[in-house]
Amino acid sequence: MWHLVTGGSGFLGNLVARRLSREGEQVRILDVWEDPSRPKEIEFVHADICDRGKVAEAMRGIDVVHHNVALVPLTKSGSRFWDVNVTGSLIAAEEAAKAGIKSFIHMSSSAVYGVPPACPITSKTPENPAEIYGRAKTAGEFAVREVCAKRQLPLVVIRPRTILGEGRLGIFQILFSWIIQNRNVYVIGSGDVGFQFVHAMDLLDAYMLILKSGKTGVFSVGTDRFGTLRQALEGLILYAGSSSKVKSLPVLPTITALRLLDFMRLSPLAPWHYLTYHKAFYFDVTPLLQMGWMPKYSNDEMLRESLDWFRFHPQSSVSEGGSAHRRPVREGILRLIKKLS
Repeated sequence: MWHLVTGGSGFLGNLVARRLSREGEQVRILDVWEDPSRPKEIEFVHADICDRGKVAEAMRGIDVVHHNVALVPLTKSGSRFWDVNVTGSLIAAEEAAKAGIKSFIHMSSSAVYGVPPACPITSKTPENPAEIYGRAKTAGEFAVREVCAKRQLPLVVIRPRTILGEGRLGIFQILFSWIIQNRNVYVIGSGDVGFQFVHAMDLLDAYMLILKSGKTGVFSVGTDRFGTLRQALEGLILYAGSSSKVKSLPVLPTITALRLLDFMRLSPLAPWHYLTYHKAFYFDVTPLLQMGWMPKYSNDEMLRESLDWFRFHPQSSVSEGGSAHRRPVREGILRLIKKLS
């Protein structure tokens, strides 16, 4: 079968495209940036997801669409979140329906839940996004659902927890560099809240299991082995042999200060980070486990692997192009805080 992966040069889209190709599928990527390491057997279409004509052209001959295009919180894209994450998703779904696509897989986000009222998050937990990125991802998901329901296009929605794995930079680059340099790291509040990540390879395994099962619906994906955020950070510091300490910051003053610094464009942290990372956040993954999914990585194991990859891949060797999750982040005022910690 032929597969179109939108956003196929990004951190996750790139992995989806390569996994499909390795399994013998024919793959085409649509993106605004071409990964120079793209395997030659994977086709590339240079196009913006909001360019309806080029999207329609890329859909020709395709059986399954894997929609991964999205602007992520780190980009702080303002109104562009709506253009890409909502309008772009709508265009992708509409053109897929027109092209007679057999199945549409939409990569959503845990940000659709905002600050959940209780954990674990289940199929009964309401969507309640807390900031602009989450609102755009929620609206984009709903737009896709409406099109697919109206056109009877089978739809799978994937909502992953924060993804880790080899090559994952973004905000984690700051965490890893501070620990390696023996600088203190900070949590908002106590950090004693259940906090779940997901390894990219485990996410891909769940993704392929769902695809091959022929099931439709919404699937939330996160590791089944995790503790608190403080435990994860302290365990990573111990593994790194670092003298860093995990320090707590008062909730209200810290969020207020980060909101102001964000407004002044002095901090890399986006609202999704400082409005939610002091709260418990984890999925009930029982439905996936019952399907036979077996995640290989715990929180601790994926953090260690990601740190090791970062240690042996200096920033100078990492491309500045492409996904915000595949490139280094400027620390802004956090650089000053690092010197003082």
